[in-house]
Amino acid sequence: MGAARSLAERAPHDAGRLDAAYAHCARLAQGHYENFTVGSWLLPRRLRLDLAAVYAFARGADDLADEGDATPAARLARLAAWEAQLIACARYPAAAEDPVFLALGHTIARHELPVGALQDLLAAFRRDASGATGAFPTFTDVLEYCRCSANPVGRLVLALFGHRDLERQVLSDHVCTALQLTNFWQDVAADYARGRVYIPQADLDAFPGSRAALEEGRATLAFRALLAFEVARTRALFERGAPLAELVSGRLRREVRIFVRGGLAILDRLDAVEHDVFTRRPTLGRADLARLALGSLFA
Repeated sequence: MGAARSLAERAPHDAGRLDAAYAHCARLAQGHYENFTVGSWLLPRRLRLDLAAVYAFARGADDLADEGDATPAARLARLAAWEAQLIACARYPAAAEDPVFLALGHTIARHELPVGALQDLLAAFRRDASGATGAFPTFTDVLEYCRCSANPVGRLVLALFGHRDLERQVLSDHVCTALQLTNFWQDVAADYARGRVYIPQADLDAFPGSRAALEEGRATLAFRALLAFEVARTRALFERGAPLAELVSGRLRREVRIFVRGGLAILDRLDAVEHDVFTRRPTLGRADLARLALGSLFA
């Protein structure tokens, strides 16, 4: 059975290590707030720990890129070491010492996950760590960033469910990119304070006065018009990706519907506050998420 054989089949001691590794990943996943739950009750129990392993890997890389006072060079060195562990665990799952990579290596082997997708995530984190997210010239450049920062997550989830065809992957990319963009528009003020601007420079130029408004933290008419433009193109991406729900089944179908409806709901809230993201950050509460979940169950 080779690398795909689970550690649990080899020795009780190895099985204990693996169980502890997955439990560690689950705690990491549950310990971070997200707009949408990770490994939610909508996903099959058999996949929740696998998804937690993928999430723990991504969260760990994100922390290396963002947290603390390390220099860009030090952050990049840590991410390089993180990638080396990824490659090693994909080749020899049982040899991993770090619990995240012990679990992840087992998940990669069992589900034949595309390691390239995990490396794409690291490419986005390297850009964050290097400080290169200060400005994106065009919307195409933002989409390329999303190709690495968001789209691999959807492709990995599809692979966990056994879907590896291009049609589903493309639709998933639309949804994941739209979710990432929605997060960017929510966090314009916080990102700017950290030296990051995800609004394309070409769009800032196309709405005269919006750049000054961003710098001053004021929701002027020009800035509101700019963000309304970004919200509209993001809504279109959600609508392009929504048919994915009809190409998957069971709990994954419900999960896709929740992500699409949740993203659209946040865009609705951005519209409702007339795109003033400097006064408040539109979010969804637990009650909103519960309504979305029930809606997906009975759709």
